[in-house]
Amino acid sequence: MNNIRSTLAIVWRIAAPYFRSEDKLAGRVLLAAVIAIELSLVGINVLLNEWNNRFYNALQEKNWEVFVRQIGIFCILATFYIALSVYQLYLNQWLQIRWRQWMTRRYLGEWLHDANHYRMQLQGDAADNPDQRISDDVKLFVDQTLGLGVGLLSSVVTLASFVVILWGLSAESPLTISGHAFAIPGYLVWGALIYAVFGTALTQWIGSPLVNLSFEQQRFEADFRFNLVRVRENSEQVALLRGESAERQRLSERFGRVVENWYAIMSRTKRLTAFTSSYSQAAVIFPYILVAPAYFGNKIQLGGMMQTASAFSSVQQALSFFVSIYRSLAEWRAVVARLSGFEMSIASAMTQATQAPSIGVVSSAGSDKIDLNKLLVSLPHGTPLVSADGFSIRTNERTLVTGPSGAGKSTLFRAIAGIWPFGSGSIAIPARAKLMMLPQRPYFPLGSLKAAIVYPAEASAFSSDRVRDVLIAVGLPQLASRLEEDAHWNRMLSLGEQQRLGIARALLHAPQYLFLDEATASLDEASEAALYHLLREKLPATTVVSIGHRSTLAALHQRNVVLSRDGDRFALQNRREDVKQP
Repeated sequence: MNNIRSTLAIVWRIAAPYFRSEDKLAGRVLLAAVIAIELSLVGINVLLNEWNNRFYNALQEKNWEVFVRQIGIFCILATFYIALSVYQLYLNQWLQIRWRQWMTRRYLGEWLHDANHYRMQLQGDAADNPDQRISDDVKLFVDQTLGLGVGLLSSVVTLASFVVILWGLSAESPLTISGHAFAIPGYLVWGALIYAVFGTALTQWIGSPLVNLSFEQQRFEADFRFNLVRVRENSEQVALLRGESAERQRLSERFGRVVENWYAIMSRTKRLTAFTSSYSQAAVIFPYILVAPAYFGNKIQLGGMMQTASAFSSVQQALSFFVSIYRSLAEWRAVVARLSGFEMSIASAMTQATQAPSIGVVSSAGSDKIDLNKLLVSLPHGTPLVSADGFSIRTNERTLVTGPSGAGKSTLFRAIAGIWPFGSGSIAIPARAKLMMLPQRPYFPLGSLKAAIVYPAEASAFSSDRVRDVLIAVGLPQLASRLEEDAHWNRMLSLGEQQRLGIARALLHAPQYLFLDEATASLDEASEAALYHLLREKLPATTVVSIGHRSTLAALHQRNVVLSRDGDRFALQNRREDVKQP
């Protein structure tokens, strides 16, 4: 019961926001329509149950007129049943897509808000494969929640409706054993209840491991798919290193987990199916066994027997709802657990950005420099990495940051960008200042070359002529005629060409502060110097801060800052300041 209450509480937390959202009117109307149609279908089933009595009595009595009339009534009821079923499916699918659309937008917004997606990666494996959770799990959650919810409602209403009928039929066809009638009030209802409780208990005992198995299967499938994508994205490196055999081994191991878990699901499903199938088949004949003595004792007619069997079947199915949907319920609980974990991981990532101790990035009105005050940048588990106090990045000054590998130079840039919360102290940035970070390997979204260059702005934000001029300026005139070509540019271009495109992006956006994290390391020294001179010429008001290891970079900057060992961390120290501008 605790597990049920916990699961329902999680489902309510995930599902309820949609029905309180800006789309709540459409969602509530569609849900109400689906429920109303389901209740109408139950009502038609009640009418069909009564029809069974009249129809089979007409057959027994060979009453042609009643037989023809009942055929006509059946056609009318069947027409309404078919029409309602069709529109219930249509409205259900309409509600599904609106609900899924809202949840997808919400999860995308929260996942991509303020670098949450990045901090979630730093947390480890708390929410693996967010792509699967947003695409597959949201779809399954909406589909299965509606299906199970409407099915449960139908079972409850069916039970309430047919219990009354079955109780009355118990009096009309008393329990008969060896020709002796026993007046047991509602014995058919008690028989259906005992049968359902027995089936439910055994189903839970046999099928309970399917919940965890289904959860693991989704995780293993997503992990296998993710690693396939990684091989595709890094196919050049794999080919250069002749890593096909290693990748095949790694992928085989991950797929082996899929197969192994699937065999476990197969074994458990075989047992569950063997029981549920036996249970369902026995349920067909069980009511006839109960009422057959009364029928052959001439206490009820054929119509009463058929109505009793139909009512018993409806009550038994309603009581056995858990048995019939157990496999779907196990999969649904796994989906709920994955979405719940995803939401908690997002919430944790949001908290990391603000909870103490954390690095505070604040806006400083009237300031013309970035100030690092009592800053301590740490690793996610708390190990100190970089410290700086009273350090400033001055406007219109080109600064070079150097230090040994692993000293935390890139992590310091991430902290300044506001995506690395681990640590303490504060970073004051001039109000409304625009920062841009260029890593060693720039990111280019799939699409046209123009859209890739101007990212994250829209392609229409800059004219094609402006983008062509910038391409020529950074030394890529051969790409000027390919702006509208769609391609995977991170794979199509060399790393040097990608770094030139990164500089082109900076020239277009013209930030107040430009941070270059070895953003020209793949270029030769002459090309690197030419791009730095281009930045100074085209962006004279931009403050450039670079990370690099080449000695030639020192001549291209006015200030050299080094990260040197200071106890258990590295500290920023000025090596050379206020030299002549190169």
